[in-house]
Amino acid sequence: MSQAAEARGPLRGLRVVEFKGIGPGPFAAMMLSDMGADVVRVDRAGARPDDPRDITARGRRTVALDLKDAAGVARALDLVAAADVLIEGFRPGVMERLGLGPDAALARNPALVYGRMTGWGQEGPLAHTAGHDINYIAITGALAAIGPKGRKPVPPLNLVGDYGGGALFLVAGVLAAVIEARGSGRGQVVDAAMCDGAASLMAMFLTLAAQGRWVEERGSNLLDGGAPFYTTYECADGGHLAVGPIEPQFYAELCTRAGLTDPAFAKRDDPAGWPALTERLQALFRTRTRAEWCALLEGTDACVAPILTMGEAPSHPHLAARGTFTAVGGMVQPAPAPRFSRTPSTVQGPPAAAPTPVADILAGWRRAAPSAP
Repeated sequence: MSQAAEARGPLRGLRVVEFKGIGPGPFAAMMLSDMGADVVRVDRAGARPDDPRDITARGRRTVALDLKDAAGVARALDLVAAADVLIEGFRPGVMERLGLGPDAALARNPALVYGRMTGWGQEGPLAHTAGHDINYIAITGALAAIGPKGRKPVPPLNLVGDYGGGALFLVAGVLAAVIEARGSGRGQVVDAAMCDGAASLMAMFLTLAAQGRWVEERGSNLLDGGAPFYTTYECADGGHLAVGPIEPQFYAELCTRAGLTDPAFAKRDDPAGWPALTERLQALFRTRTRAEWCALLEGTDACVAPILTMGEAPSHPHLAARGTFTAVGGMVQPAPAPRFSRTPSTVQGPPAAAPTPVADILAGWRRAAPSAP
């Protein structure tokens, strides 16, 4: 059975051509595949097969093409002509120089949605310069807000730029454009820039700043670790807890269960007293192990959870019960998200072990009747 035939998610029948890149582009393609799209990855001729351990390469077929050769470009355009979506993540101008830019692609397929994933966007003073997640989120205000008080900013992995501000915005934009194209018959370019997406993710914090409820100093605010009731604490065994009872009734639950009877703990809404309360809570949490605190607090409205490593996370009872992680090819990895009640997503298989001939993909696409996602 082919990977496309195994698809059963809400995007079943959606045909996507992904030009192989790194980071957010492959993650976006993985999400589309998990939701049922038939994603075909265009790789370089002679390139090694995808690493079977690369989770973001799962669930799609690959073709090997020499895009510096006219025949290879022609075959790529044949795929594009039969597709609904194209995804690429090169610097601005690269696809145009290859003869695969939006003008060439839309000439072959006027209803195509052409998704472009970059850090700086397709235009602007920095559009043609190199960069990475840390650079894209640096100029949006996001990186400056993350880290402990009095210390330098801390990169939040590459979750905010590459994946949150990049891949997720690309997926949302592409699917919105697909819906519009199904009505108008006309495709368009989706310019997904990580700096734009990361800036959009800051909407709530810009709101708080406009309301006078946010100060430009790390570790001094409600959600940046400054509040004693929204931060992390070390336990007696070196494990850590995430403590987040923001609402008064949840904070009261924490105080009751943890034995916090001193009236000082009732003055939680005065930022001037936060450092002292944090110190006292830290001293308290160091009196028991992480497991002991979880036995007392986890699963209650005290809003406390253990901080687990990547290795520990799949075994957490809640995640195990939900099937949040799955095994593909013997490798534990995140299951598809989000979930759908009638057309559930599924991992369409591990990374491709070998390229598929373009002719086979086109023949299969011609046989399959198109269906709206």
